[in-house]
Amino acid sequence: MARVLMLLSVIFISVYVTEQAYFLQKDFIDNINEKATTWKAGVNFDPNTPEQHILKLLGSKGVRIPSLDNINMYKTDDEAYDNLFGRIPRHFDARRKWRHCQTIGEVRDQGNCGSCWAVATSSAFADRLCVATNGDFNELLSAEEITFCCHLCGFGCNGGYPIKAWKRFSKHGLVTGGDYNSSEGCEPYRVPPCPYDDEGNNTCAGKPMELNHRCRRTCYGNQDLDFKEDHRYTRDYYYLTYGSIQKDVMTYGPIEASFDVYNDFPNYKSGVYVRSENATYLGGHAVKLIGWGEEYGVPYWLMVNSWNEDWGDNGLFKIRRGTNECGIDNSTTAGVPVTN
Repeated sequence: MARVLMLLSVIFISVYVTEQAYFLQKDFIDNINEKATTWKAGVNFDPNTPEQHILKLLGSKGVRIPSLDNINMYKTDDEAYDNLFGRIPRHFDARRKWRHCQTIGEVRDQGNCGSCWAVATSSAFADRLCVATNGDFNELLSAEEITFCCHLCGFGCNGGYPIKAWKRFSKHGLVTGGDYNSSEGCEPYRVPPCPYDDEGNNTCAGKPMELNHRCRRTCYGNQDLDFKEDHRYTRDYYYLTYGSIQKDVMTYGPIEASFDVYNDFPNYKSGVYVRSENATYLGGHAVKLIGWGEEYGVPYWLMVNSWNEDWGDNGLFKIRRGTNECGIDNSTTAGVPVTN
């Protein structure tokens, strides 16, 4: 009997250890900091967090390489770019350029759902609508509607394609919708966030992924709004070439950016992220690109993540620019809002 109990305990311990994300452990983080020269790693998740929890946060199927199949969808020029007079500043932050647009710097929490592709695109669309209307529109658009109503975009909490979200915005539009438990907009986000409790534990760790919600075609947030009339649209949808990203952001506002996530990235704290030499691939992720700059001579993109403000640099991070780090330079998407 004792031998059976001992065997069961060994099995239990081994299962528990394998479930834990090994890349969140102190030794792993220390090893990153010994070798990384442009960024610092630190504790963003409880070391006991299951690996599956991290994998659930990665839902973008948008990391792309220009090819004969999609090259026509890459935008290289726009008449509106001419207003820039060819001047691209060394540093740019959309939060400062359009201070009146409150949503640009807002860090969302996608919760226990791989909806990053929907959160990033709907957030960038909202920012661009604010820019286009000079602040007359200044609220969030519904991550809920695009996550769970666009069945051609992907698989809801199980991931999706950012370019297909922008296509949906151009064809069918998107309603307004604030964060979880708010009554802001037509369809607020209904996936609970994943804040840390008083003991520093992520409240979603170990819980099953959020099941896909039923698509609601009615305003359940602000019920004074008319569902059909509340939809906003883009005139188009496109990928951006590396040479047009900065021009498009300066002209129209933030964009969506997808990239490959490796097992060192969840530990990002500061600096310019560059993948560690022996890092292991975990999945694709989508975030919002709001600017760029240089830090100690290393060019970077400035990004807003959707893992709440407890993660990274108050919810933001920088990633190396110009070397297609983790596929990011080839994998940005956007659309231009319709304002009339």
